[in-house]
Amino acid sequence: MTQNNSTEDSGLQESFLSHLFELRDRIIKSAIAIIVVFVCLVYWAPDIFHLFAQPLLQALPAGGKMIVTDVTGSFFVPMKVTMLVAFLIALPVVMYQLWAFIAPGLYQHERKLIVPLVVSSYSLFIFGMAFAYFLVFPTVFQFMASYNAPLGAEMSTDIDNYLSFAMTTFLAFGITFEVPVVVVVLVRMGMVPLQKLREIRPYVIVGAFVISAIVTPPDVLSQLLLAVPMSLLYELGLLIARFYVPNPSDHDADTTTGSDSQATV
Repeated sequence: MTQNNSTEDSGLQESFLSHLFELRDRIIKSAIAIIVVFVCLVYWAPDIFHLFAQPLLQALPAGGKMIVTDVTGSFFVPMKVTMLVAFLIALPVVMYQLWAFIAPGLYQHERKLIVPLVVSSYSLFIFGMAFAYFLVFPTVFQFMASYNAPLGAEMSTDIDNYLSFAMTTFLAFGITFEVPVVVVVLVRMGMVPLQKLREIRPYVIVGAFVISAIVTPPDVLSQLLLAVPMSLLYELGLLIARFYVPNPSDHDADTTTGSDSQATV
């Protein structure tokens, strides 16, 4: 009996270590993909930053420029922006490595859902960042610049502060655009019934305005530009989730498959 327990413990330990080594290898592959893309882009880092800062530069008055208050800011800030771009380009590779790691532990109907989720998650995140860059940034910067003229103040922003603001905004809108994916996953996995998600719609709308008030600049316009899309995307998620309501036959098929696997072992 003791020998059997020792054998089982040894098998569990070996299985845990094998998963740990596999996770390490996939993290290394993901990091290599990001580094390779970064190295390919690093030569154009100043141009990438100039494109990144274009919404603010267009809002500055004639002759206005961005400033650098940190000695190393003119070097590291463009590098950080280039690394962000490299991560976005390599993100499909990172998502594939994550999928390949968790796929063996998923049921068959869950595996079928992974690829659409990965593609839609990546696309929606990019759309969220594009929405912030092309619509939110110009609107907010022009709105803020209009307040400087009556005050006689000159609008000059440090590039490091601009990077922090832009990263926060990109992250907020990128995550916001993932709302339909979250709704579909909750319904498909049976975590929350679709009818319940419809019933809590008013609370979601209130929550959207609360979140937008926290993560956006303290003006009504930018808060609306985040809260309204979040509410609309929630409605879109409810519409799509109708086609992903779980079927009891999926669970039965997975149970049968699991029983067959155990019988084979």
